Amino acid sequence: ELGCGYGTFTLPLARRIAGRVHALDIDATMVERTATRAAQAGITNIVVEQRDVLAQGNGLPDETCDAGLLFNILHGESPIDLLRETTRVVRSGGIVAVIHWRTDITTPRGPSADIRPPPNQIAEWAKAVGGLRLTNGPFELPPYHYGMTFTRTPSPATR
Repeated sequence: ELGCGYGTFTLPLARRIAGRVHALDIDATMVERTATRAAQAGITNIVVEQRDVLAQGNGLPDETCDAGLLFNILHGESPIDLLRETTRVVRSGGIVAVIHWRTDITTPRGPSADIRPPPNQIAEWAKAVGGLRLTNGPFELPPYHYGMTFTRTPSPATR
């Protein structure tokens, strides 16, 4: 999960899976908060790391993850690069999941409406990255978000 923030999505996900969740954030405060919340909840399958993914990558080998999560992060700097790096580590047949703030309504929080990417923009970025097929969405996640899921297609070397 790139941009784990306070662990809002990280902790519930970790409770639902047997595998490991890699939770990355550039902000040390967010990393500490997620790690503390996981420890307090007794959740042990989360690896939390402070990391500038744009500068350092996410530190994981190619095609080793079942899923990549980009939740409320693609409005920031270099969204195509974030999407590309996430896609790189997802195995063939795995999922890249995107959640973002809706652009068609006013919300009480979240980034400025003028920098929120609409679903068609994310679909265009996914096409530019390559190796992704939209499999679900966009769909509403009330009250303020929408979601999209992409399936990682086989890399040319494995076809």
